Amino acid sequence: MSLLALSLLALATAPLARAHGGLANYTVGDPPVWYRGYDPDENATEQDGQSWMVQRKWASIDPIFSATDPYIACNKPGTPGPAYIPIEAGQNLTAVYWYWLHPVGPMTAWLAACPPLSEGGCVGVDVNKLDWFKIWEAGLIPGTGNLAEGIWYQKQFQNWDGSPDLWPVTIPATLKAGLYVVRHEILSIHIENKPQFYPECAHLNITGPGTDLPPSSFYKKFPGAYDPDDPSLKIDIYSDSMRKTYYGQDHPSTSIA
Repeated sequence: MSLLALSLLALATAPLARAHGGLANYTVGDPPVWYRGYDPDENATEQDGQSWMVQRKWASIDPIFSATDPYIACNKPGTPGPAYIPIEAGQNLTAVYWYWLHPVGPMTAWLAACPPLSEGGCVGVDVNKLDWFKIWEAGLIPGTGNLAEGIWYQKQFQNWDGSPDLWPVTIPATLKAGLYVVRHEILSIHIENKPQFYPECAHLNITGPGTDLPPSSFYKKFPGAYDPDDPSLKIDIYSDSMRKTYYGQDHPSTSIA
């Protein structure tokens, strides 16, 4: 077993690692440096505003049900923590889920640039006004079958042996250094016509010599990135008419990965 796996397995047995469906922690590097996220199962007064809090508050494991809900950006209530995860462009940021149940639907990771600290950084931004760009996505794994019977990445990243579910995403190597909000989203489509959005956000301090940002055509707003009438959201994956290959490329033109 790798050092990364051993370290995370040890974290899985720690008192803070209570299992629930959501993004609980982040790691950077190998051996991993661990950053604690918000835990709705723990006492809020011991987490809100703490100097170590890198994640925006999500108070429930319940999903966002509407593509037009303002909380689709960073979950509810989305209150910012004051801290930032330091990471170099080109490194992996691993999202740690201690438990994930649903098996069907795409997963995406997004970034949005924030002003410098002197202008409030990510703490002072309105996440609904940020320009988000996609850096990672995965849906139905090619060659595994149709919508209903195929294997989705959402299912592949699950573990049922008590170890954490790990979602590594590489920060683009040439990305411009600065402060960013990172947004991980799991979209579950296992219930007909009732998409379930599970977003969580954290703050990053990205370093490196890069100067790149995507062109404006890549940017999306939340809400606004998804059309609530999009057939890929209003979908019955078990109907005969929908039993076809689907790769979860909901907005491929917005990804710089």
